[in-house]
Amino acid sequence: MSDKGLVVVKPGALSLIQDLGRFGYAQIGISQGGPLDEYAYSWANFLLGNKVNLPCIEITLGQAEFTLQQDGEFAICGADLKACLDGAPLTNWSTFFARKGQSLSFALPKNGLRCYLAVKGGFSLSPQLGSCASVERDQLGGLKGGKALQENDCIGYPPRRDDQPNKAFQMRQLSFRFIPDYDLPITLRVIEGYQRDSFTRQAMEQFYQHEFEVSANINRMGYRLSGGSVDTPDIAVLSEGIALGAIQIPPDGEPIILLNDRQTVGGYPKIGCVSRVDLPRLAQAKPGQKVRFVKGHLQELQSDWVQWAHYFGY
Repeated sequence: MSDKGLVVVKPGALSLIQDLGRFGYAQIGISQGGPLDEYAYSWANFLLGNKVNLPCIEITLGQAEFTLQQDGEFAICGADLKACLDGAPLTNWSTFFARKGQSLSFALPKNGLRCYLAVKGGFSLSPQLGSCASVERDQLGGLKGGKALQENDCIGYPPRRDDQPNKAFQMRQLSFRFIPDYDLPITLRVIEGYQRDSFTRQAMEQFYQHEFEVSANINRMGYRLSGGSVDTPDIAVLSEGIALGAIQIPPDGEPIILLNDRQTVGGYPKIGCVSRVDLPRLAQAKPGQKVRFVKGHLQELQSDWVQWAHYFGY
């Protein structure tokens, strides 16, 4: 708790503190957590000149409101939640300056599902197991044991530097060509795993040729798809570690793509994993949006990730 920061007036549907996540603890059942849309999260920090791993607030489905207890420079990236400062619309995918006492509000999404609110210098929290990422199931991160932000919570952030008092704030905005269109159909590139050989040729044709859609059963653990099914292998699969983006095929044949708050082990057959650079697009998908899979080329996807990591300073 801090007496100088961002005070929660309305927490909205789900507002969580997230940094890049908690790694190296899956063997003891600890999930990684972190931002579902790593692309928007990374840009929010980047536009402010922050290090990539500084904590942000992930705001899902909007309906949130905050008041500021001190001046600060902020950035908003991700879904268009019609953000306003004292009722005046803010530009998405850009930075803005806000003064003590002003009110920051978010409405229901115009497109996408979640946005990321970053502050210059990052929100001030104490890490647990090396991360501030909120994972309620593990009771880790955030302000209170991984729980979502609640009314009257206060998240501290560093005071604005006054070493250049005559220098006016300059807004930074992401170029339009880098801003994703969340309303478009989704194509996800797949890195096939060793269990792919357990699926029949017919099953793989079903997987790659069918157009699925996002179901209503989505959360930070994973996205279940509907509108088609994949034949499951007639073999017993031992439970094993689950990677980010793993594509499970349960008995009903409807694919489940596992995300940041996934369980650390599972026993459903897995075709492979969705490329890490494609997961942010899925994380903004609403129920009913169309999803297709294509086979990815490992070297190409590795190259894409290396460019991403190098650019943002991972």
